[in-house]
Amino acid sequence: MVTLEFHDPSGAIEVKQPFAPRVAALEGKRIGFVSNDQWQAYRMLPLLKQLLEADFAGIEVLPLDAFPQGNAVIGSEETAAQVKQSGVDAVIIGNAA
Repeated sequence: MVTLEFHDPSGAIEVKQPFAPRVAALEGKRIGFVSNDQWQAYRMLPLLKQLLEADFAGIEVLPLDAFPQGNAVIGSEETAAQVKQSGVDAVIIGNAA
C-alpha cells in the first residue's frame, strides 16, 4: 500500500505595513485605476468605470490609461509617485489573472 503525504502551503503572512484605510463612500470622490493589464482587463475595467459613474453621484473616475499599466510597472516607485501626485481619493488595483 502506498502512503501519500500532503502539505498545506496556505500558511500565514505577517502584515508589516497595513493598507490605506478604505474610503467611507464613493460619492464625490476621485478614483483611479492601476491595472496589471491582465486577462480581460480591457473589457472589465471600462465597464467598471461606467458602472461607478452611473451609481455614485459626483464621482470622477480617471481614464483607464491615466497611470502606467502592466505588471512590470505598476509596482514601481514612479507609478506610486504619479498616483500620489494625481490627488485621487482611492485607487482600484486590478485586474487579476
